[in-house]
Amino acid sequence: MTDKMPNEIGGANLVCYLIPDSRHKKTGNTKHWVDGQLLEEIFGLAICNYENSNGFYLFYCDKNWETITDTFHDTVEDAKDQAEFEFSNTISTWTDKA
Repeated sequence: MTDKMPNEIGGANLVCYLIPDSRHKKTGNTKHWVDGQLLEEIFGLAICNYENSNGFYLFYCDKNWETITDTFHDTVEDAKDQAEFEFSNTISTWTDKA
């Protein structure tokens, strides 16, 4: 696990992040499949954007903040709403990039 948050994840600039804890329960509203396997666990969520891009990615990351899978959204708020759809109680627990 990295000791501090990276400024970039997958080449995209970090906007904010969240490490799910006991407050955040999977809602069961979605399922992510990676290489034919159901993604069961993630370490963290990060909202990032690529330079010269008009959208934001919600990255599902491992303990090294490497991207496992992602979803694309028009706004940061849309990405946060998606995270809330998948994990309860996330809306107020995001940490902005320092």
